Amino acid sequence: MRSAATPRLIADLSGEGGTSTLMTRSQVPVADTWDLTPIFPDDAAWEAEFKGLSSRHDGIARFKGTLGRSAADLAAVLEFEKSLDRSTERLAQYAGLRLSEDGSNDASLDRDGRLSSLCAKISEACSWVAPEIQEIPDGTFAAFLTDPVLGDWLIPLGRLRRLRPHTLGNKEERLLSLSMPVLGGHHETFSQLTNVDMTFGKVADDRGQEIELTQSSFSSLLQRPDREVRKAAFGKFYTEFDAHRYTLASSLASSIKGDVFLARARNYSSAREASLFPDNVPVSVYDNLIAAVRSRLPVLHRYYALRRQVFNLPDLHVYDTYAPLVSAVQSDVSFDKATDMVLGALKPLGTEYTDILGKGLHGERWCDRYENKGKRSGAFSYGTYEAPPYILMNYKSDVFSDIYTLAHEAGHSMHTWYARNTQSFQNYHYPIFLAEVASTFNEILLTEHLLAETRDRSMRAYLINRQIDDLRGTLFRQTMFAEFEKLTHEAEESGAALTLESFRKTYRGLLDAYFGTGVVIDPQLELECLRIPHFYSAFYVYKYATGISAAITLADGVLKTGETGRYFGFLRSGGSKFPIETLADAGVDMNSPRPVNAALDLFERRVAELEQLLLESGTPNAAE
Repeated sequence: MRSAATPRLIADLSGEGGTSTLMTRSQVPVADTWDLTPIFPDDAAWEAEFKGLSSRHDGIARFKGTLGRSAADLAAVLEFEKSLDRSTERLAQYAGLRLSEDGSNDASLDRDGRLSSLCAKISEACSWVAPEIQEIPDGTFAAFLTDPVLGDWLIPLGRLRRLRPHTLGNKEERLLSLSMPVLGGHHETFSQLTNVDMTFGKVADDRGQEIELTQSSFSSLLQRPDREVRKAAFGKFYTEFDAHRYTLASSLASSIKGDVFLARARNYSSAREASLFPDNVPVSVYDNLIAAVRSRLPVLHRYYALRRQVFNLPDLHVYDTYAPLVSAVQSDVSFDKATDMVLGALKPLGTEYTDILGKGLHGERWCDRYENKGKRSGAFSYGTYEAPPYILMNYKSDVFSDIYTLAHEAGHSMHTWYARNTQSFQNYHYPIFLAEVASTFNEILLTEHLLAETRDRSMRAYLINRQIDDLRGTLFRQTMFAEFEKLTHEAEESGAALTLESFRKTYRGLLDAYFGTGVVIDPQLELECLRIPHFYSAFYVYKYATGISAAITLADGVLKTGETGRYFGFLRSGGSKFPIETLADAGVDMNSPRPVNAALDLFERRVAELEQLLLESGTPNAAE
């Protein structure tokens, strides 16, 4: 059935920052790295597992032609396939994390490449299973489901049967399995180009120190109070992307074409429907999100006007929209202190939650903390059924938002921890739609905790501005990205050409709408659409916006009532239900516009509060 083999890597918004020089991987202190020995004690153990999987995966062929004979025969193939999936998951987690440490490491690249090839062979070998299950007559299938031997498989079998109209015959499924490495090649091209091959040079900060410009340090530099530093970083960063614009545009076009091909091959009406169908998320949820956010763009434009006024700028450029508005708040928070701050914010969830997380971040080394040369940019959580839910960070003590990134990734990891300790292997995989709820829930609790602790007016202004920017980035920005994915996929489906210029034109229209007339859109920013990693995993980003909307409703309930049962029910549910149903059980109706509107209401309230703090009472230590 293969769905259970999906690794729990949750790639997230970057937790970026900057350092003057980058260490090589061998220079990083062991205490600052993750401990991967719970997956495999060493590379040799990985190789042994890989060899064993290579020699036994084709054993699934002996079950072919037996699945319709009895419930026991069907259970036998499912259990065998699960054994392959569990082994694949462990191998993939170890290989993926090792490669993330340094994308130029030859041994890691070799390991990852060999596993990719083996996974393609396993996918091919198992490609007949789903079609053969779908061929079981309805009456026979219904009778099988009443047999206790299939008791642990009712949920995945029900979901598989739902895919019956979109499952092809054995030969076609085999061809699609063989094609997947080719169809996904654009993602690897993008990753290698942007994380390894591209070099951005250095930027002098306001003290004259040369800062190496990387995808991680870029965001840190955009938060510097000196406008000339931000402008220089912006210009130099996009100069490198401009030099590779045609390659990147070709790669993005290939990704979109692959999405559309697979959707048509499986008889979906669109690539977007194909992406939303497995989670049983109505397309209306996606469209309603865009409509709701579009209707509230004036308050976003009002916030940009506030920024220009506080900074006292003749015009506001996009590179001016990330710097903190309150210069008195300068971040110098160690990783250990940040961990303690996050744990303090999460106390409303109880000691079990915080004890498990604290032990993982401190003693058990779940987290790879700092940037090194060749390390994957941004942040992610990667959890599996048999190993810790690891966190990759590129933590910078001078980037206050990295504390939020840590809280965010901790939400993912604890979601995985509770799901795997509650559900069976085949039911513990929660969909991304739910993952973004747990992560943003933690960020909301962190904001409320910090606001409750401070009496300093400047700090309060900073924290409110931080939440505004979080909502701007997660609700407004990700919805803009979602709209870009919708428009570009519809263009391909209508027969329009996907070119560099078509991408720039589409993205420029969205930039103009979402930033409004009060922000100058530099032409280089049109290239931003070529550097967003999520665009190579289309129809993912809207889940950030729906996730934060659901999280705001859930967090509000926990903080106001102290009742956590429904939230822990959500964490423990894993993938045992469709996401809309899971959230409904937790008290959030995503078929209704109420959660999105609640998030937009919070944004508007925070903007009004910030206006009062910064303008009506006098600007507290404005950053510029």
